Amino acid sequence: MSAVQSDLPPDVVSIERRGRIAIVRLDRGDGRNALSMRVLRELTRAARSFESDPDVSAVILTGTAKVFSLGADLRDEESRVVRAARLAEKRLAMQTGGRMCRAWEELEPLTIAAIEGWCVGGGAAIAAACDLRIAATSATMYVPEIERGMNLSWGAVPRITRLVGPARAKRVIILAEKIAAQQALDWGLIDEIAPDGSALDAAIAMAERAASLPPVQLRMIKQSINATAFALDRAISHADFDQFALAAASGDYAEGVQSFLERRPPNYTGA
Repeated sequence: MSAVQSDLPPDVVSIERRGRIAIVRLDRGDGRNALSMRVLRELTRAARSFESDPDVSAVILTGTAKVFSLGADLRDEESRVVRAARLAEKRLAMQTGGRMCRAWEELEPLTIAAIEGWCVGGGAAIAAACDLRIAATSATMYVPEIERGMNLSWGAVPRITRLVGPARAKRVIILAEKIAAQQALDWGLIDEIAPDGSALDAAIAMAERAASLPPVQLRMIKQSINATAFALDRAISHADFDQFALAAASGDYAEGVQSFLERRPPNYTGA
């Protein structure tokens, strides 16, 4: 599969260190923060950069002051090339998002998603892979994959189901309800609401509490909790990228994506 030239700025994913706290920012500079293949790889590298770092107790993942992420980049040229590739290449490429979410889920430090504005599709999948989620008052969670003829992959189905329960997961994933911050808090999809513009500040305050704790004990207990709660996740979602390949080959997918590009939801400026 030939390489695809990217027009993204070089620092679309940046890392800031504040003592035992790290802040990872996604900012494509376009007001959408859509998740192209390159962005997924950069988010994976950012997470893995902490794997051998014993001095980080908490990692915050955030977008911009206006948007967390509007999900998969439906205009990504590399993704278009992948869809036309032979099956072996396509199958490897379609695991990119799942690997990225696992990289975040498997981090030993406490991970916190700080969400402003829209958190859509793949953005919600990343947020669900973090330990905790803090959203601004006007933030909205939205998982429209089925509307676009896709399945929800990246291991997000068991993660979201674990957070909100099976009935509400069906409303989030199947019915694609737009979940405002207060409803998300009531359902357990997020853990705290902050005033608009201050989700990152609230995440830093929470991270500081983690940073004040004995670091090894924090990591051990997080691993124990995750081992208890996530035991069946891989068994449930191990083939979701193959399911995506099947769904993407359907007319429903082509029609859903084209319809979305031509007629977007009100007040939504996604990719």
